[in-house]
Amino acid sequence: MKYYILAGEASGDLHGSNLMKALFKEDKDAEIRFWGGDLMQEVGGTLVTHYKERAFMGFIEVLLNLRKILKFISFCKKDIKAFNPDVIIFIDNSGFNLRIAKWAKPSGFTTHYYISPQVWASRSKRVKTIKKIIDKMFVILPFEKTFYQKFDYDVTFVGHPLIDAIANQKLVDEHQFKRENNLSDKPIIALLPGSRKQEIIKKLSVMISVISDFTDYQFVVAGAPSQTKEFYEEIIGDKKVGFVANKTYDLLSVSYAALVASGTATLETALFKVPQVVCYKGSEISYQIAKRIITLEYISLVNLIMEKKVVTELIQSECNKENITRELQKILEKEPREAMFLNYYELEKRLGGKGASKKTAKAIVDSLKN
Repeated sequence: MKYYILAGEASGDLHGSNLMKALFKEDKDAEIRFWGGDLMQEVGGTLVTHYKERAFMGFIEVLLNLRKILKFISFCKKDIKAFNPDVIIFIDNSGFNLRIAKWAKPSGFTTHYYISPQVWASRSKRVKTIKKIIDKMFVILPFEKTFYQKFDYDVTFVGHPLIDAIANQKLVDEHQFKRENNLSDKPIIALLPGSRKQEIIKKLSVMISVISDFTDYQFVVAGAPSQTKEFYEEIIGDKKVGFVANKTYDLLSVSYAALVASGTATLETALFKVPQVVCYKGSEISYQIAKRIITLEYISLVNLIMEKKVVTELIQSECNKENITRELQKILEKEPREAMFLNYYELEKRLGGKGASKKTAKAIVDSLKN
């Protein structure tokens, strides 16, 4: 059968690659065409467009690049028509994917969604549209199934794919990792400022402002695959900060603590059992718009899933040198660390165990056969 997969960003590329592996196992004759990244390309199939070409973040950046985005949408529709897949699989990236789905379903294509748009965070009325244009929805967060039930929409909870991704991570020798990446023997505080230029510029500069207060530790930036080392060096300047590119999981596996941008990275950090402080800082205009449409009590997935404050969230004006210093100092102490570890173990239980990609692939293939 023929599968057309639409994924964006580094996380979508990761989960898309694991889903593709599972699809190839379930369907030996699978033919896959996709929008994604390097990881998906390594699995096989045909890459149409790399996510780096359409990585726009925030309301303002989207508006400034609207013409380019509309061209991508137009091209995508033509490419789907030419390929004529048995199913279109959307992975996260709702801004782009829902626009394609609104066209695809009335055009007669079967539509499946893996990793739900965050309609539970804002504009929940979109569920009415999703019900009409998505044949099957596979969700990865435990509270999403309950959320969709309120709208009489039966979705499938498959567990979180990060469980598999991290379980498959090879063991890293800490001393060897430090040696290979020109790091000292000091304990590591990982810096995960995001993957897009705008967010990295905003968050990394404030993260590294606290370095002089923690001389017994070394700070190491996790470089995103979508950015160059030179880009990070412009922000870091002459500060003593380590840097590793495309090795975020290796870095987390040997880290003592972390400063993390909001998003999937907070969950990844928790699953590696690394105490963290969540740091969010965006453009003031984008933040004020988001503040008015997002109805959640928390911004980090860790706190949302646990339904309580497990990790401290420093948002916008609160994300400053003084607050980061204070909160980082806390999670370097024994008792707060142990409390966070206990919550992390409970979090992992709630995520539903291993096999998310396999369950999703099997459900997709079985539904097409039936």
